Amino acid sequence: MNKKDKIVIYTDGASSGNPGKAGIGVLLYNTDKKLIKKISNFIGITTNNVAEYMALIYGLEEALYLRAENVDCFLDSQLLVRQLEGTYKVKDEKLRLFYSQVNHLKSLFKRVNFNHIKREENKEADILAKKAVRERGNKVVAGCLTS
Repeated sequence: MNKKDKIVIYTDGASSGNPGKAGIGVLLYNTDKKLIKKISNFIGITTNNVAEYMALIYGLEEALYLRAENVDCFLDSQLLVRQLEGTYKVKDEKLRLFYSQVNHLKSLFKRVNFNHIKREENKEADILAKKAVRERGNKVVAGCLTS
């Protein structure tokens, strides 16, 4: 696989209930805004915040697989972005595990930016996450790699 200098990731997590049936949505783009991959995956029964972290982890793992050096992440979860920036403390013990995993993955890139965006700007990832919740366990991974 060819090395990609930069990958742009949009992620979202959804939970039907809190905790409830949860899913993730992830979209990966190259610098030309061409879709590389999209992921819609049911992740079990958990909270919305865990689903948000899991979506981000999936996205970062895919960027590693694509050999990206730089990653721009766009999330509509202000909590996650503020925690990852260090503005908010991670008080929830379970979330600390996911926070640590994201920081570990972050260390494997030259640069990672976490950006908070409005929900309206993250509709496609939201649709994928909610689709995973509706399908309750039917894993849907689709997309094609571009060069």
